[in-house]
Amino acid sequence: MRLKKHSRRGGIPALFATFKLLLGNFMARSFLMLGNKEVRCYYGDREVRNTAIYHALSMYCGLNIKCPIEVKFLSVLLNNLVKLGINIMGGREEDVIEAFKDPALRRGVALVLQSIGVYGVTVPQKLLAPFMVVWNFTNMCNLRCKHCYQNASKPLSNELTLKEKLKLIDELDKVGVPSIALSGGEPTIHPDFLPVVKVASSKGMYVAVATNGWKFADMDFLKKVKDSGLRYVEVSIDSANPRKHDEFRGVEGSWKRAVKALENAVKLNMSAAMAVTLTRHNITEIDDILDLAEDIGVKRVVFFNFIPVGRGKEIMDLDLDPILRENVLRKLYFESRRRGLEVLSTAPQYGRVVLQCSGGKVAAPTHFVARSDPGVTALAEFIGGCGAGRIYCAIQPNGDVTPCVFLPIVVGNVRYKSFKHIWQKTPLLLKLRDKENLKGTCGRCPYKNVCGGCRARAYAYLNDPLGPDPGCLFNLSVWDSLEKTVGSLGKYVLGETAIKEIDYSLI
Repeated sequence: MRLKKHSRRGGIPALFATFKLLLGNFMARSFLMLGNKEVRCYYGDREVRNTAIYHALSMYCGLNIKCPIEVKFLSVLLNNLVKLGINIMGGREEDVIEAFKDPALRRGVALVLQSIGVYGVTVPQKLLAPFMVVWNFTNMCNLRCKHCYQNASKPLSNELTLKEKLKLIDELDKVGVPSIALSGGEPTIHPDFLPVVKVASSKGMYVAVATNGWKFADMDFLKKVKDSGLRYVEVSIDSANPRKHDEFRGVEGSWKRAVKALENAVKLNMSAAMAVTLTRHNITEIDDILDLAEDIGVKRVVFFNFIPVGRGKEIMDLDLDPILRENVLRKLYFESRRRGLEVLSTAPQYGRVVLQCSGGKVAAPTHFVARSDPGVTALAEFIGGCGAGRIYCAIQPNGDVTPCVFLPIVVGNVRYKSFKHIWQKTPLLLKLRDKENLKGTCGRCPYKNVCGGCRARAYAYLNDPLGPDPGCLFNLSVWDSLEKTVGSLGKYVLGETAIKEIDYSLI
């Protein structure tokens, strides 16, 4: 499949690219700081309290709102800024206008503009709040997965009450978080799941869920959740073979229900993805797994980086060595070019691999879609690879905050400190936002601003969240040293037919 050429780029990537170009000066920052004030406006009969920048973006995309004069003034300035930036980068303004009609997207852009006002333009960009909070909603789970990072089974005795959960949503709303991903445990079996989805969605947040799919195999239940405001469904399937999946997940019938859940999501025209944790358990099944996704009709497959944490510590020998991971990431990129699928990986090295395999023409900001757009290349450095503690963080069932669901270092608890204080003041999170703090090859790597290594893997293997990522080809010596210390960590040689030969002439 040859890449199609476009006369003009997508508006949103072009817009983010121009933020770096136009907003790095003192005058621009002063202008943006004026928009950080919370303002009350009316969208029809509905009162909305948000920053002046958010309301100005709402006016830009044509929404009819009643607002103070300073918001109208700011809207005129932003209108001119956006038009100028899009023209400079050759973007499509109609894309931006249409995208800004989504309140979650407006929240995200407003967050970036507010952050530039406070921190200036940084590479990667420092943010006043995370783009996404992954909320481990409960420790309750109906499966017993071998690789579970949460070691989930029964609910914890000190999990947040519904009242505390709703208070937390208010906090996340006020600090400007654009999206929440509910995970677990298994969030869909908890009685608070539907009320939380509904309230978070009503705030304009993008609400997603990571699930084993058991409950969503029931079409009526999934319809109810969709009507409550859920916008994205990610269902875990770890093998194309039902028996292998069920054995890995610990409950018979889990594969069948996971597949049904995705089929239901497709029928409801929901944004959905198949999530696959890559290990030696399923490494030879990549083609079969992608074939299954195509059969189901899902358009996105996310291959998760295995992290030996939680119950995953017990199966460290299933991890991929750096050479195998490199080959797999290359295969995933070329499969994404062949098939009508978004084939992605949460391994931050994927950003580097995509740039290398495409000769610098395609970029993959963290594990977002890989695209042949120079604006996306700018966005890749703007976001900056592994997002732990930088563009997202995790909240545990009891309110503990960690940099990532796979990085179990508690940096605060929302019961005792505000989320805003934890995000903006915690020393570890501040260190993770400065890539000059990375150690070893990760700190010297020319690709650190599009990768930076997985901080969770560095912690899991080296007990240092700023250390080198042993899963990267550039850190092969670190992996070899670990193998000598603790024995086999997953050295694995594929058979000749395990990963099919890539016909590069088709790319």
